Amino acid sequence: MDTALLIVLALILCAEFINGWTDAPNAIATVVGTRVLTPMKAILLAAVLNTIGAMSGTAVAVTIGKNIVDPSVIDLSVISGAMVGIVIWSVAAWFRGLPTSESHALVAGLAGAGLAVAGPSVLLWAGWQKVIIGLLFSTFLGFGGAFIFAKILRYFFASSSPLLCRKNFGRLQILSSSFMMFSHGSNDGQKFIGVFSLALLLGGVYTTFTVPFWVILLCAGVMGIGTSVGGYRIIRTMGMRMAPLDVYQGFAAETVAASAIEIASRLGVPVSTTHMINTSIMGVGVASRATSVRWPVVKEIVTAWILTFPVCGAISYIVTICLRAIL
Repeated sequence: MDTALLIVLALILCAEFINGWTDAPNAIATVVGTRVLTPMKAILLAAVLNTIGAMSGTAVAVTIGKNIVDPSVIDLSVISGAMVGIVIWSVAAWFRGLPTSESHALVAGLAGAGLAVAGPSVLLWAGWQKVIIGLLFSTFLGFGGAFIFAKILRYFFASSSPLLCRKNFGRLQILSSSFMMFSHGSNDGQKFIGVFSLALLLGGVYTTFTVPFWVILLCAGVMGIGTSVGGYRIIRTMGMRMAPLDVYQGFAAETVAASAIEIASRLGVPVSTTHMINTSIMGVGVASRATSVRWPVVKEIVTAWILTFPVCGAISYIVTICLRAIL
């Protein structure tokens, strides 16, 4: 490997670390918000399960690595520009305590950097079709599924003892949050595995696109380390500021979000864990009463969603132009 490729791979691992640091906390926000697990226990559990989830398949990695931008017309400067855009945007949002979607940031970054090199023809419809499906999937299934599931739970357990419900659903929520952590790794974790594999192809290490096991292990481990560093700002926004959650609501939101993410992972559809759990929390909150959701906080979060595509795309475009001018 030459120096340029090593630098690019280091940038990818940096972005993967930030993925574990700023995005993975979304997967544990609800279990911390309901006080079933302490932040430290949840973070340590997430570090392990995110790692295992990232090693559970390669369908999403292939979609990101082969079908978002045309590998035959880009070079390593595209990967570098995209990673720098992700890092800048994610860290800036983290300072505000806003949960960002590394999924949206990644595809936007690749698109912006790719456009800087080869124009609109670099974008591949096969992959972007899955991105659009993922956006619709997370928005409507997250909110609607969580709303319905929370209503069902309220109907069947309305007359149960509050203390007994909290005890039983507390146990169930440990399982649902674990599922959520695993599913985050199986989808979000795979995305940077795909980019890492693409960089190896562009750098000449491999002649065809392939996802080696050592790449899976390396990226999964880096994401796990990033998760273990923490991300309490994001946990506070998602699990405490957005809506006060009861234990059964946390269980409902996590179960719906994790199930949907896992289905998407097996189909190779990149979805946003942030988007999915955000909409699921809104769904369970509205199922109780609409006023229980703190809509000003939701407005901030939605604004971050909307800005991610143009901001990450623009930063990546500019960085790529500058890199190519310098090099």
